[in-house]
Formats: sequence, C-alpha cells, structure tokens
Amino acid sequence: MVVVMHEGATEEQIQHVIERLVGMGFGVHRSTGVRHTVLGAVGARLDFDTRDIELLEGVREVVRISAPYKLASRSFRPEGTVVEVGRGVQVGGREVIMMAGPCSVENPEQIQAIAKLVREHGAKVLRGGAFKPRTSPYSFQGLGPDGLKMMREAAEANSLLVVSEIVDHTQVQMMQELVDIFQVGARNMQNYVLLKELGKTKKPILLKRGLSATIEEWLLSAEYLMQGGNYNVILCERGIRTFETYTRNTLDLAAIPVVKKLSHLPVVVDPSQGTGRRDKVPPMARAAVAAGADGLLIEVHNEPEKALSDGAQSLYPEQFARLMQQLRIIAPAVERTIG
Repeated sequence: MVVVMHEGATEEQIQHVIERLVGMGFGVHRSTGVRHTVLGAVGARLDFDTRDIELLEGVREVVRISAPYKLASRSFRPEGTVVEVGRGVQVGGREVIMMAGPCSVENPEQIQAIAKLVREHGAKVLRGGAFKPRTSPYSFQGLGPDGLKMMREAAEANSLLVVSEIVDHTQVQMMQELVDIFQVGARNMQNYVLLKELGKTKKPILLKRGLSATIEEWLLSAEYLMQGGNYNVILCERGIRTFETYTRNTLDLAAIPVVKKLSHLPVVVDPSQGTGRRDKVPPMARAAVAAGADGLLIEVHNEPEKALSDGAQSLYPEQFARLMQQLRIIAPAVERTIG
C-alpha cells in the first residue's frame, strides 16, 4: 500500500500517519519527492480498511498496490529514482553512464592501460571482475582481493569509479572500501542471504537479471535490497537464456520500457554478456540507448585475443572509441547525453 501525503502536509502529520501504520503492523518506508511525501506500507493483513488512513490529516490518497513488489514499484516513487554513485555521477538522470573495462582483472599493467583508455573516451565507471563465478571449475576464477586492489588503484589514477561483482555475503566488509558499486551477478540474483546483507548497506547495488528470470522475479530481488533499507538499486539487463544458440544470451531490450513503466529504478544494459560476440556489442549498445537505457556496461580489453576470460565479447580500444562517437549522435535524439 502507498500513502500519498498532501503537498503541504506538516512533519507532525507525516509522523502521525507513520505511527498509525506501524501500530497496525506495517513496515513503513518513506520517500520524499519534489512535491509530495510518499509512504510505502508493507505487510499487515490483507483485509485492511484504507479509510482508517485516508481520513487522517495530511493524507491525499491511499493506493493499494497489487504487484508483489511494493518499494520497487513506480507507485512508490512516480518521478523515478536517480542513484548517486560518487564523483557527481548519477545513474537515472539525463546522462547515459558508461561503465567499461575488462571482464577480469589480470595484472596491474592490464587494468591500468584499460582504465586510461576507457576514461579518455568518456567512461565514468571502471568495470572488471576480481571474483569470477564461472560455469567450469577449470576456468579462470579471478585474482580475488588482490585484483580488487589493482582495480581501485587504476580507477583512482584515472578519476574513475569502480563496479565489481560480489559473490558471497561474507565479502561485504572487505569490498566496502574497494568498490563504489556492488554488482550482483546473474547467478546470484536470487541469493537472498547475499541480498539481505547488501540491503543493510547504503552503497549502490547493480542487480543483474538472472539467466531465466522473469521481470517480476527480477523486481522482487530488488525488493529484497530495498526492504533492507538500501534504495540505491540499479537494475541491469544482461540477456536471458532462450532456445537461440547463435548468441550467448538473448538480450531483452524490450525489458527497458517495460521495467520503466513498472518500476522507478534506473536500468542499465550489458550487451557484452547479452550477446557474447564482439561484432554484436555495438549495434545492441546503440539500440539500448535508443530504447531508454540509463547506462551501459561494455567489456573492453587492450588485447582481447590474450584475455583470460571472455575475450570474444570484449571490444578493441578503437572499437570502443568508435562506439562512443556513435552514441553521442544517438543520445540527443532521445533527449539524453553521453559523457
């Protein structure tokens, strides 16, 4: 249920409504918009009479939400959410944020070189994996904490932020100072122990869609994070598993407008994981911006043929530079900008 307060509602009136809701057994989450304060009420019994709240002073309307995700619903924050990541970078605003880098951190020289080149062409966030949950136990699993430290140093040297994957709830404290955005990978989208732990933090979370997850399941995973108190959630469409085998996954770009209607959370797209083919990344990246994506995750490597993981879907530096030029032409057509 959502309680929308009048534009002129006083703090005393708002607190009184909150106290009444809590007394009735609801968990209350407050969202202060440009004009109205909105209270998201979660829990309590289904036969609740909305008139008990509608008649309180300062209340404009009470809206029942049929969707199982209450806090992630567009009704909770109609104007949309802009996630502040750091260094003035906002995901969900007018600028389409570029997050670029290698699939895996391999050594200091590699990550420094890639950080420098992606920054030169407009990226704001350095992506890269230090913990790599791979399908095969024999594949490269990442450098762990040492890789994260290399990535942090490369990012600091090039005025970039860091997004990297967390794979276990025990890593939260260790990674807290080394990343600016926690990435929850597709395999962990429904790792509820991890989601609950991340919900206790205030650091932005990039939540990737699961391999076979529906949009509702994806939004319910976001609900776990928000229910814990962390509203800094960024959704990431990275392709789903279908019967098609030509591409690594089927990149569901239709999910962008669908999610934007259902939810207030920003949506970014990963065409590298979504297609698994270097030649398919630029056209899908261009299409994602045209469809309304708030950001892109692009895999870039200075020597893709020597990459320890996913070299086939990593762009060469010159390809990334050309893509950025193309996106700067497309973005204004949909009233967006590219850094």
